Amino acid sequence: MSVVVLDFGSQYTQLIARRLRELRAFSLLLPGTAPWEEIAAHRPQAIVLSGSPFSATSPDAPRPDPRVLTSGLPLLGICYGMHVLALAHGGEVVPGRSHEYGRAFLSHRGDGVLAGLPQPLEVWMSHGDAVADAPPGWEVLGSTPECPIAALASPDGRTVGLQFHPEVTHTPRGSEVLAAFLDRAGVSRTWTPENVAEGLVDEVRSRALGSRVLLAASGGVDSSVLALLLVRAGVDHAALFVDSGLLREGEREEVEGALRALGVSLHVVEAADRFLRALRGIRDPEEKRRAIGATFIEVFRERAVALGPFRFLAQGTLYPDVIESGGVAGSATIKSHHNVGGLPADLGFELLEPLRLLFKDEVREVGRVLGLPEGIRLRHPFPGPGLAVRVLGEVTPEALALLRRVDREFVSALREEGLYGKVWQALAVLLPVRTVGVTGDGRRYGHVVALRAVTSLDGMTADWARLPPEFLDRVASRITRRVPEVTRVVYDITGKPPATIEWE
Repeated sequence: MSVVVLDFGSQYTQLIARRLRELRAFSLLLPGTAPWEEIAAHRPQAIVLSGSPFSATSPDAPRPDPRVLTSGLPLLGICYGMHVLALAHGGEVVPGRSHEYGRAFLSHRGDGVLAGLPQPLEVWMSHGDAVADAPPGWEVLGSTPECPIAALASPDGRTVGLQFHPEVTHTPRGSEVLAAFLDRAGVSRTWTPENVAEGLVDEVRSRALGSRVLLAASGGVDSSVLALLLVRAGVDHAALFVDSGLLREGEREEVEGALRALGVSLHVVEAADRFLRALRGIRDPEEKRRAIGATFIEVFRERAVALGPFRFLAQGTLYPDVIESGGVAGSATIKSHHNVGGLPADLGFELLEPLRLLFKDEVREVGRVLGLPEGIRLRHPFPGPGLAVRVLGEVTPEALALLRRVDREFVSALREEGLYGKVWQALAVLLPVRTVGVTGDGRRYGHVVALRAVTSLDGMTADWARLPPEFLDRVASRITRRVPEVTRVVYDITGKPPATIEWE
């Protein structure tokens, strides 16, 4: 049983699904134009119609399957979704008197999904069109100075339209609005970390017990949780951890100690020399990635043959990977999803991807339930190519050694001052330039490093972390003192977009 969220292209659609799951209601994203048969296959208890950059009055605007509107299921329309519902039931939608974007204050009747909420209610608006006349018999629940019909409901209260966005944090009480809709719709609220973990173990056991499974272990939370699921399910497995020589300081030892203590059958492959040879003389970022990917495939294939045979290849594919790669039918392909290291299909394995319906924060919670050590569970994401994409220019042993020392000082300082858990990802980048520095009475040219820390929910978008200036001052002094080859430290204040989190 689920809540199906129909995606009409809103930048907030994934947030809707995440908020519903935070309220312990299992939610799935489907294209707004998905046929009813596809929607019904998920046995929805309710359906949410998302916002959209389209105008509902445009003949080219996407429309839901008409059977959605006559299904008898509880429906929640947000922004564009509200306009679709209003038009379908005889209401009128017109271009707004002005495009309303940002904070607004909703005056409301205090009933329906708005019962018990403050008066007025702070909400977040982002729209051009507006409902001018409610459908016959429908009740207007609330309004703002710019939008006379900002919330409405059908006569039986099972279909609700909201002009504002309850899913964003800028609507402080938005989760309560969504919870009220779920309660009135009678939606099951059983999506808890404990139930999810139990279901994942059962899924892995039912599919792979009696077969051998190969897993590429990176040391990140996704592959580590996956390895732990294999252990809990009693599945015969081999987890390959490839030491590419591009890891952070102490990372290999930390991963080995944590996973082996949990019963994971871990096999470490020492391949630093092969990766460094493959990277010799390469400065272009994409060429680096290709060289690393090709080398990883060679190493992985060799070890897989030596340890085999295997039936399954287990991958830590997450829900955003599926969505971004077009795995949700009809959705835009933002990036080509690839498995660990870009492993080719001709390896001959069946794929085992039990995490493919989970967001990153849900994987962390499953890891907590399964007993994954906090050092692994809460560690920041780390790119597949490792430090190679944080050394701008040619990757050399000397550059890697210097960057490891800088990274250690930055991350250690974040941990010591209680800031590590407040950012999504923190990293240091070695720039391919030198600048003049002053040491004692002398002048010399030293290295420049950039520090980057971002806040995010899932890495798809990110904002630069507002670390305290006093902290940045202390960490810059610490780096230049303990890594004297560095004479200049800069801090990256660019969001994603327009930048990516990594520099290469």
